[in-house]
Amino acid sequence: MDVVFFRTKIVLAFLRLVARLPFSMLYIMSDAICFVLQYIVRYRKQVVLENLHRSFPEKGEDEINQIANKYYRHLCDIIVETIKMLHISDDEMRRRVNVTGMSLMEDAAAEGKPVFLFIGHYGNWEWVQEVTCRIKAPTVHGEIYNPLRNKVLNQVMIAIRNRYPTFLIEKNKAARAILSMKKKYSSYLIGFIADQRPTRHSLHHWTTFLNQDTPFMVGAEEIGRHVKAKHLYLEIEQPRRGYYNMAIKDMTPEQSKEDYPYTRLYLQMLEATIRRQPELWLWSHKRWKHKRTNNNI
Repeated sequence: MDVVFFRTKIVLAFLRLVARLPFSMLYIMSDAICFVLQYIVRYRKQVVLENLHRSFPEKGEDEINQIANKYYRHLCDIIVETIKMLHISDDEMRRRVNVTGMSLMEDAAAEGKPVFLFIGHYGNWEWVQEVTCRIKAPTVHGEIYNPLRNKVLNQVMIAIRNRYPTFLIEKNKAARAILSMKKKYSSYLIGFIADQRPTRHSLHHWTTFLNQDTPFMVGAEEIGRHVKAKHLYLEIEQPRRGYYNMAIKDMTPEQSKEDYPYTRLYLQMLEATIRRQPELWLWSHKRWKHKRTNNNI
């Protein structure tokens, strides 16, 4: 038997047992993980604090520390909430996730347009697939993902995400797959987590994001031009622990000579979302690892 397959089965069996626990117990587990992660392991503590200081220079040390503390708690909540996807009813997900603005997707589908939904590493991005259960159209859904280096963990995440009937498309195969879908379907929905850091060889486009000079990826918008996609943004807020409001928003860039207006607008909208509840963004990501060293735009 394949070693990766065998180990994946063992891990999934354990996680399915954990997923049967009620949310009250899962959040106790989250608090324990948070203590270990933040105070014993000190997981990327310096990265988190540096990112927060540079993004919010107007905030004092106490406020920065408060955001960091809330961030670690939320990060651990994401872990247990993602595991819970292995054993949670549709009714429970419907109770915990509120979605508005579905008509924007349905109208685009009625016009025969693909729908590109821009999201960020914000809130619980693994629960975002719940949006596909609330819309009547498009009926075909795809999600772009970046395979994890750990093969066992990668297979575990695929199994968790397969809770929903969504095509999982590897990032490096996205362009070909989406163009192929255009030939088969008049309309379809593709979710893009578009706030990742570009690779070192793709540092061609820059803007100001969260008070910092920031490179951004343009693949989603470039593909969107080819398939004449409708671009939408998903705004997320957390009214209380374990509950999320997800609002689908239209994206209408202002007339500008700048290139990639949808991607730039997405970053502006995401920044506004982050500033409302900063602890919900992925601050431990090394988003600003690369610096501009030439005259890239």
